[in-house]
Amino acid sequence: MILFAIALIGVIFTLFINPILSLLLFILFIGLLGTVFYGLETISRNTSAYVSDLSYRIKRGEQEALVKMPIGILMYNDKGEIQWTNPYLQGYLGNKEVIGKKISEVDPELAQLVEQNENSNDTKVVHWGQNQFEIIIQQSIGVVYLLDITKYAAIEDRYKDEQIAIGQVFLDNYDEVTQTMDDQSISNLNNYVTNQLSMWANQFEMFLKRVDDDHFFLMAYAKSLKAVEDDKFKILDTIREETSKQNFPLTLSVGIAYGDTDLAALSVTSQSNLDLALGRGGDQVVVKSKEGEARFYGGKTNPMEKRTRVRARMISQALQEIFNQTDQVFVMGHIRPDMDAIGASLGIRRIAQMNNKECWVVIDQTHIHTDVQRLLQEIQHYPDIAPKIITPEEALEKATDNSLLVMVDHSKPSISMSPDLYKRLANRTVIIDHHRRGEEFPENPMLVYIEPYASSTCELITEMFEYQPQNVPGLDKIEATAMLAGITVDTKSFSLRTGTRTFDAASYLRSVGADGLMIQHLLKENVQSYIEKNHLIERVEMVHETMAICTGEEDQVYDPVIAAQAADTLLSLSGVEASFVITRRSDKLIGVSARSLGTVNVQLIMEKMGGGGHLSNAATQIENTTIDAVRDQLLDAIDAVEAEES
Repeated sequence: MILFAIALIGVIFTLFINPILSLLLFILFIGLLGTVFYGLETISRNTSAYVSDLSYRIKRGEQEALVKMPIGILMYNDKGEIQWTNPYLQGYLGNKEVIGKKISEVDPELAQLVEQNENSNDTKVVHWGQNQFEIIIQQSIGVVYLLDITKYAAIEDRYKDEQIAIGQVFLDNYDEVTQTMDDQSISNLNNYVTNQLSMWANQFEMFLKRVDDDHFFLMAYAKSLKAVEDDKFKILDTIREETSKQNFPLTLSVGIAYGDTDLAALSVTSQSNLDLALGRGGDQVVVKSKEGEARFYGGKTNPMEKRTRVRARMISQALQEIFNQTDQVFVMGHIRPDMDAIGASLGIRRIAQMNNKECWVVIDQTHIHTDVQRLLQEIQHYPDIAPKIITPEEALEKATDNSLLVMVDHSKPSISMSPDLYKRLANRTVIIDHHRRGEEFPENPMLVYIEPYASSTCELITEMFEYQPQNVPGLDKIEATAMLAGITVDTKSFSLRTGTRTFDAASYLRSVGADGLMIQHLLKENVQSYIEKNHLIERVEMVHETMAICTGEEDQVYDPVIAAQAADTLLSLSGVEASFVITRRSDKLIGVSARSLGTVNVQLIMEKMGGGGHLSNAATQIENTTIDAVRDQLLDAIDAVEAEES
């Protein structure tokens, strides 16, 4: 506009100087002005046409997308009536008329999917008919979007099915079974086992290779692993039952790892899973990814005796070598220790002393039962032993980087007498236990001696004395008495879980001075405990015909030993195959003591509730709940185990 104004002023000014030139300039000015306006009009007209065409194409594209895009679209009103569907979704509904009808009338399955997901703003994967879809629902405007992902889901499923799983198969007691067999019998047994395992592997499309007399290597796809898990690894029962008929009962332990693309890492995890299966007593399978939860199969029978004198000697020698690399030893049992934990601790203290190492027995005396209280009072008469019993706080003060911690009668750090002491010496830990190993386990122990067949930890430690230096003083009377009391308590006076080695250990302890009369004195019940135990038994109820459950009152705290004694007593009643006693241990803790005569695997039931133990002796503790809630949880666990076994 400024240029036009300047041009107009120039024309007017020229008019006074040269009229002819002014006229020419005026004509040029008019022509230029017309050209500019014509150009602007053309541009405006073309722009309008472009915008109109673009708007049309966008709208047409939206309409075509709604009609032809490979996404099902359904519009519905507040009454659940279909107002419109695009042709793509109509293809899944067939040729039926759907407009104006309720979704539930047209397709009940689709109606259920819409109802389940209409309050969710997230994309969900659902099954509809034979296909898989991603579903999104805009409830505010009543629109359902369905994207068919069946083809991609099939690719994903195939990828998952073809993930590699690696397993280790071990014949638990092969050496023990074959050492008394002749060559022909060994060959027949090898052929039978190999044939059975090979047929089993072929049935489930797995690769199996024998790498040693008692060791097989297994490789499978995840699809095959799922199939064999659905079959509950019946091969364990087949081989155990058939070899038992020939008087050579053979059991298998299997560790299987999956879920990792690194085959070397899978191999390490499978070996760790096999160790877990063996630590739980063998005759079972552990299936577990590196970071996932373990799944257990089998383990229905009492563990068979697999430890030998040679193993006891090797453990004793290994323990002596570890003692030589430490400045002092700490030994502790589990919280609320029983006589087995205390007796085992005293036994380890004596072994350390026989190897010229100072050893401290760590006991928290604020939560101990009357039998342990009586034992500690008796120990006060032994000035060489009494000063070696210290509190967890004192142990933490004395511990150094070169100290050694021996955990006896347990392997779970969370139930140790002093979890803080374990954390302080986590990389310098020895475990000696007779309970089945659980998932919670020290990461890097220096030595592990777990024998679920043994009656007690005191039995395992008693066998070690045969391989200790003989030119130094051995067990004192009080130590031998405590260890024999530990065996007596855990075997219910030698009536449960006893083997020939149990009586050998008891015989040795009596020979070095164990006092039977003192054991009776230590294990006496006081009147109040007896009354409380009988009160619990009075509250018994029978479930599943052969299982007895006792529950304490919500506001009454019971000693764990009383609950355990009540569970043991219930087994003496006619028709009771398993017993469970639920009591309050503290303001925030409920405990369950479980016992069995062997026909019911109470270990599996307690593991469902976060605990563990033996097939016939197990327990668990649950925080921040009520007795009624724990009872319901127990009934659910019993039903779940029975369903799995059936």
